[in-house]
Amino acid sequence: MNEGVIGITILALLVGLVLLRVPVSFALAIAALPGLFIDEKLSPLILIDRMQVQYGSVILTSIPFFILAANLMNSAKITDRLIKLSLSMVGFLRGGLGYVNILVSMFFAGISGSSNADAAGIGSILIPAMIKQKFDVNYTVAVTACSAVMGCIIPPSIMMVIWGGTLNVSVAALFLAGIIPGILIGLSQMLLTYILARKRDYPKHYKEFSSQKMARSAKDAFWALLTPVIIVGGIVGGIVTPTEASAIAVFYSMIVGVFIYKSLSFKSIMNEFMNTAKFSAIILFSIGTAAIYGWVFAYFHIPTYIVNHLSGISSNPTVILIICSLCFLVIGAFMDAVPAIIILAPLLQPVADTVGIDRIHFAIVCNVTLGIGLITPPYGLTLLISSEIAKINCIQAIREVSLFFLFMVGIVGLIIFFPDFFLFLPRLFSI
Repeated sequence: MNEGVIGITILALLVGLVLLRVPVSFALAIAALPGLFIDEKLSPLILIDRMQVQYGSVILTSIPFFILAANLMNSAKITDRLIKLSLSMVGFLRGGLGYVNILVSMFFAGISGSSNADAAGIGSILIPAMIKQKFDVNYTVAVTACSAVMGCIIPPSIMMVIWGGTLNVSVAALFLAGIIPGILIGLSQMLLTYILARKRDYPKHYKEFSSQKMARSAKDAFWALLTPVIIVGGIVGGIVTPTEASAIAVFYSMIVGVFIYKSLSFKSIMNEFMNTAKFSAIILFSIGTAAIYGWVFAYFHIPTYIVNHLSGISSNPTVILIICSLCFLVIGAFMDAVPAIIILAPLLQPVADTVGIDRIHFAIVCNVTLGIGLITPPYGLTLLISSEIAKINCIQAIREVSLFFLFMVGIVGLIIFFPDFFLFLPRLFSI
């Protein structure tokens, strides 16, 4: 049986299981099983060994720490302080709460590294508030879900940590490369909000801008805003590794929540430890089963098959980047970013290397594209979370989401065609 047939069989089985609502982590393991029957040299013990090898990556230990830091910050009511700061900055504009939703997502992204935490934490506060102010419910869900995408692009990003650990790419460089795309996505969403707010006559939250109010809010949120400076600055400056930075983030979150804001109790800390353990277990199990699935692909030389065929289509880096981003866009609509990275990235990276695409450029294009998958059904997790909070069917908000979708795809296009602009920061710091 040749590589193409094996690859299509294994991929078709995975897609079929996902469509049947089998959890992705289990679907990955099951879809890899045909490899045992195709080659008698393979055994279940070999597959389990590959999972253990993946878990041997030290950088993976940073994932539960980053998740715990985000949960502690959420529990400490940091979101409320960031919302007040955002209101003081843009609440006087027409459609003020729409701008606030986007701006606070940018702030929170620099703390959490998780789009799901962003959608849940911010959405639970702002969605009811926007509906109360007579914002269209579909727009409210769309802006909450789409702005949350910045959580996996603006550093610290869990997705980029996993990408760096999987492909041995500098996490510091990925963090720096995510700053400009994240800011541009936020600004593009604000532009769309400006157009819709004027067209639909959305309300202002404040009558006028107050510098005194903004100064007070900034002072109140200072310790929260210092979090990304400590994490990203420490990693980029070479002071700490991503794993060490994640542990520092947890310690810092506890200090801020318990002693400075005095909003974290022992009970809430224990609850967040439990929540983090559950969520981290899901992510890490997915990483393990995705490693099995990806290794089976590699064992049957499917990456070589893909490289040969994609290289035969074109040797133009731009064309290959477009093809790869389309692959991530499609698969991101069906599964979580973590297994998508572990499966697809090792398959497509050799293709990018063959045509001379910079590894950081390739990573940012693919990570931003995967982020868009968080708003595209049937997976679309931030869309599902936001819709659940608003108590509507996610399909109801698709038309509004599609407007934000087009703007984000436009940003991906800019990253593909103007790499020097988006790689400016990693090159500036020589990372």
